[in-house]
Amino acid sequence: MTLQAPPNRLNSDGKVRRVGVEIEFAGLPPHDTALVVRDLFKGELNVVSPHRLLVEGTRWGVFGIELDTQYAHPDQSLLEEQANQDSEWERHRRQRRLEFHQKTREFIGDMVTGLVPTELICPPVPWNELEELDTIFQALRDQGAKGTDASLLYGFGLHLNLEVARLDVDYLLAMLRAYLLLAHWLRDEIKVDITREVLPHANPFPKEYALKVLDSRYQPDLASFINDYLHYNATRNREFDLLPLFAYLCPEHPHAMLHTKLIKPRPTFHYRLPNAQLSQPEWGAVVEWNRWVEVEKLAADTQLLQARCDEYIAKQNRPFMMRLKDKLKTWMRR
Repeated sequence: MTLQAPPNRLNSDGKVRRVGVEIEFAGLPPHDTALVVRDLFKGELNVVSPHRLLVEGTRWGVFGIELDTQYAHPDQSLLEEQANQDSEWERHRRQRRLEFHQKTREFIGDMVTGLVPTELICPPVPWNELEELDTIFQALRDQGAKGTDASLLYGFGLHLNLEVARLDVDYLLAMLRAYLLLAHWLRDEIKVDITREVLPHANPFPKEYALKVLDSRYQPDLASFINDYLHYNATRNREFDLLPLFAYLCPEHPHAMLHTKLIKPRPTFHYRLPNAQLSQPEWGAVVEWNRWVEVEKLAADTQLLQARCDEYIAKQNRPFMMRLKDKLKTWMRR
């Protein structure tokens, strides 16, 4: 598949925008996955703990590979805890406690391997090099990795961390509006797995929020834009997650969601909707990137975006029975 170029190819510093890729899968434990990455991209293996590994020194940076559960990994705060240097007994006690903790977490990881997915976290890659990164997906398939559609129990996803082109509110609002307008189309194109639909990890935005944002009268400044988002979406489980971006833009914001350990501040859109379709030989990050580019194209076309917003609002203002009839027609076509 040919890689599609976005309307905005560079970031605000004039450099090629980058994309971070994360994928979950079964059938291949972290250590074996790390060996695949190392052999393919010529990095060096660093075993952080039995179920968390790094492949360092690749052309793009560090790949992270781990079991996707915090309980399989040692608690970093415990590892960094300082023992009382005035007491030999305290140092000995801490060491025993640390060894027990590490063995316990290793045991938990051994027990859940095969039940929870392996997660591969790729370093940010220039968007125009995604085809080269995609070689990892075939390598994982060859070693037995299984994606979302391999079992009804698998709700695995592929996430794209898409570097923003600009940081001003006009650009961010246009991108959110374009996404809201194309969200249903994206779900139809991706054919989001039923297990992932049931799980809360990539929930759609509330309709009330969509109506607010798509209204042409909605022209917030950055602070209001962030506050409105947090009011309606105080959760990480959105298909198009803006919390990492807002934590980066406003590090002093008082909202607790922007200061949790799981929110990593970064100038990116966290797009969580795609399935991990490893059973499809031609599928990879390029497929999902090309779908995403349609959002960027709509956002960049000011007149078309405004027309689509007005059309959406007009449809929502029709009588209830007319809207219900349209929904039934859509459902029957699907």
